[in-house]
Amino acid sequence: MTQVKFYDTINDSLLKFAVIITKSAGKWVFCKHRERTTYEVPGGHREAGESIEETARRELYEETGALEYGIIPVCIYSVKKDGGQETFGMLYYAEVTSFEEKLHSEIEKIIFAEELPENWTYPEIQPKLIEVARQKGIV
Repeated sequence: MTQVKFYDTINDSLLKFAVIITKSAGKWVFCKHRERTTYEVPGGHREAGESIEETARRELYEETGALEYGIIPVCIYSVKKDGGQETFGMLYYAEVTSFEEKLHSEIEKIIFAEELPENWTYPEIQPKLIEVARQKGIV
């Protein structure tokens, strides 16, 4: 079982990943990884020396080709799977106004959707992240 918890603050050094709920022209933006048949919110792991916002900006570009956008923090969250270690990430929201034409990562394609997908890569996590952003009035 996967547990997802939300936090107001945490020590920055504990933030290991960034996930970016993304919209463009009023539509959701989701990624499809080359090796999967499911869809996900852009995001990924923090690299050495990066701030967590730099991680979010890098991952948003790598996974969607976003060139021009506004980005804001939503909240901190954690994931704990099957009694394993709790890992922490930062959730962001981005509104993208322009994209590169070609993707340069493991992402096969991005889609623009009116509705949330049914075939999530992380069904126990990502719908909860979107719900929290909705509760906060962000999306």
